[in-house]
Order: sequence, then structure tokens, then C-alpha cells
Amino acid sequence: MSQGPCDILQREQGDAGVTQDAQQIGAETPEWPPKRRSPLHAFFESGAAAGVLLVLAAANALIIANSPLGLLYFKVLEAKVAGLSILHWINDALMALFFLLVGLEIKREFIEGQLATWSRRALPAFAALGGMIAPALIYVALARGDAEAIRGWAIPAATDIAFALGVLAILGSRVPVSLKIFLTALAILDDLGAILIIALFYSGNLSLPMLAGAAACLAVLIALNLRGVRSLPLYLVIGAVLWFFVLKSGIHATLAGVALALTIPLAGRGTESDEPEHSPLHTLEHRLHPWSSYFIVPVFGFANAGVSIAGMSPSLLLTPVPLGIVLGLFLGKQIGVFGFAWLAVRLGLGTMPAKATWAQVYGVSLLCGIGFTMSLFIGALAFANNAALNDATKIGVLAGSALSAVIGYVVLHIAGRHLATEDEPAPALVPRKRKH
Repeated sequence: MSQGPCDILQREQGDAGVTQDAQQIGAETPEWPPKRRSPLHAFFESGAAAGVLLVLAAANALIIANSPLGLLYFKVLEAKVAGLSILHWINDALMALFFLLVGLEIKREFIEGQLATWSRRALPAFAALGGMIAPALIYVALARGDAEAIRGWAIPAATDIAFALGVLAILGSRVPVSLKIFLTALAILDDLGAILIIALFYSGNLSLPMLAGAAACLAVLIALNLRGVRSLPLYLVIGAVLWFFVLKSGIHATLAGVALALTIPLAGRGTESDEPEHSPLHTLEHRLHPWSSYFIVPVFGFANAGVSIAGMSPSLLLTPVPLGIVLGLFLGKQIGVFGFAWLAVRLGLGTMPAKATWAQVYGVSLLCGIGFTMSLFIGALAFANNAALNDATKIGVLAGSALSAVIGYVVLHIAGRHLATEDEPAPALVPRKRKH
């Protein structure tokens, strides 16, 4: 019987469980007193920095697109390099690295993280499902009858994890840790849903020879994993070839990143001295994360958020595409996420996050309406051949995401007042063990 990525997940779950237990047994106590950090260092570690940088990138794109530099901005994005425009290189190549990171996070969470057991998956899974269904239904209801506009039905179904977690980071102690974990798990499952949507509904005409080449690369990667090969450079070189074949196959090239991620080994070499964080998956995830947060995603935002509003009237927001996106993100997300989470808890299918209130769950549901990165990405796929609808998509995504972020922040700020006033316990006065 042949083995695929799912078999790899099952096989590695046992290995990861052993290393995870060992990590817990050998856990070290926090260093006390803690080292002093500069405000800038603390800001970049808080999780808010990536969201702020993305906002600045999008804002600058809007400003430049509507300034005398606007013509140069669009010309640069359309310039050809090796047969592809710079915009295509960003959306097909750079974003493949972003999806590689997303795939690594999904695999890790399913094997050793917050989604490792069915009980942990239940509540965020139901919430994520509702958060994809309700926005899509609202969009379809408004765009029905327009064959071109209906292609954007999946745009409001996405959540931008960087933005949403950035808002939670700004709120600090007003939000319980369990709620941050809930949002992270929900957003990861939401990303998984978006990946499936892209694969199933936004692929072009398929090339069988190129698909065969991609399948051969994937088979080699799976074989390497099953044989216990841990050479990360080898996986990345074959992954680059896989990306080329997928790019030419008609399937969106970013999915090569997800396929590669599923084959990257999570378990270490299996020796006693080998720590879990030294596994190829952890190593690659650790190295990719800052590049994704502080370069890839901001560059994507800068390249895709720029839209000239010259000649646009406010009534544009009332047309089906932008209105469907705004209402899908702002209303659909909160109805779907909160409604399905409430039903799951009421029916005994999931449990409430510890120390969280329904008001806080509602606030998180609002933050799920921040669809920025993934929504813009799906919009670019849906309306690749319709510049007017692509611009309308950008307006809708920006408006819906901003509305969700502001209202979500206000709700969580008010709902979390009691947490902000509670005294946190002091850490144990035990010196940190030093590694020799």
C-alpha cells in the first residue's frame, strides 16, 4: 500500500509525542530576575509588529497609488522579469514561501500543538466552519445573477492571522491566553480551508505533463520522509523544482509550498541529544517566520493593496462585489464564528476557552473579519482578468477588515477590563539552569 502525506502525519505523531514528553520532563524554569529588554525589542516580540508593518505597507500603497507616483507604482508591478511580471513573482513565488510557512504551522499544530487531539480541534473547527460558510452565503446572496462577480464568493471567507493576533497582542492582559490559543487554532483551520478552496475552485487549465512532473517531485519528497532523511537543503531543492512544475501545471503555484510543508520531517534524528526544536520542520519554521512577517507579507500587502480611487464614487461600496465583501467580513464572520461556537458549546461538542466570557468570544469573532492578506490573495485569483472588479475587491477588503478590527478591538477592550486589573502571580524564585 502506498503512503502519502496523511500517513506521514500519522507516523510522525508518535515520534513527536515522545520528544514532546521529553521536552516537558526536562522543562526549565523561567530565568529570574528577567533580563531587561528595549521597548523596540519588546514590540517586535509582542506579535503586534507584523500587523503594524502590514498596515503601514497597505497604507503606503494606497497613498502612492493615488499620488503622482501612482503611474510608476503600477508600471513597476507590471514590469517583466524572466517572463513573469513583478506582481506575479510576488503572488506566485514569495507567497509560495508564505504558504510553506502556513503548511508547516498546520502540520506542527496537528501533530504536537493545539490541534493534536480531537477535543482541542472541536471548538475552533466548528467556529472556522461557520466563519467560512456565513460570509460566503452573504456574498452569494448579494452577487447572485452576476456570473463574473459570483467568482469572488470565497473572498470574505478568509481570516488574516497576522492582523488578528496583532490586535490581541495590543490588548495584552485584557485577553486570556486561552482565547489567543483559540483564535490561533481557528485561524490555522481557516487557512487550511482557504488552501482547499484555492486548490478546488481557483485553478486554471491543467497540463498533464506538468502535473506528472509535480507528482514525481512529491513522490520523491514523501519517500525521503519515510526513509528518515533529515537534510533540509535537499527538501528545499526538490521543493523548488516542485514549485516550477506546479506553476506550469495550471494549479496555483503557492500550493507547492503547502505540499512541500507536509513532507518536511517534524521528528528529530531520534538520538538522546537531539532536541525537538532541532527537527527540520522546527528549524525551517523558525527561519521562515521573521521573513514572512517582516518581508513577504508586507511586500504582498504593498503590491496588492494599491488601488487608484480617482473617479470612484462612494456608491461603489454599494455594488455587489465590495458590499458583499464588507458585509461578509464584518457580519458574516461574527455570525458564523460566534454562532457555530455557541452551538458547539451548547451541544456539548466543544468547551469554552478557560477564563473567557461569551463577550470575549464575540470580540474574537469580530477580529476574524480581518481578511486582509488571504482575502486579497483570493480576490486576485478570482478577478485576475477583470481589473475593475479586482479594484472593487481591494476597497471591500480594506473597508471590511478595518471595520472588523476597530469594532473587535473595542469589544475586547471593554470585555477584558476585569482581566487587566487582576494581579499576575510572581514567577518562582528559582534560577534558570544553564546549558553547558
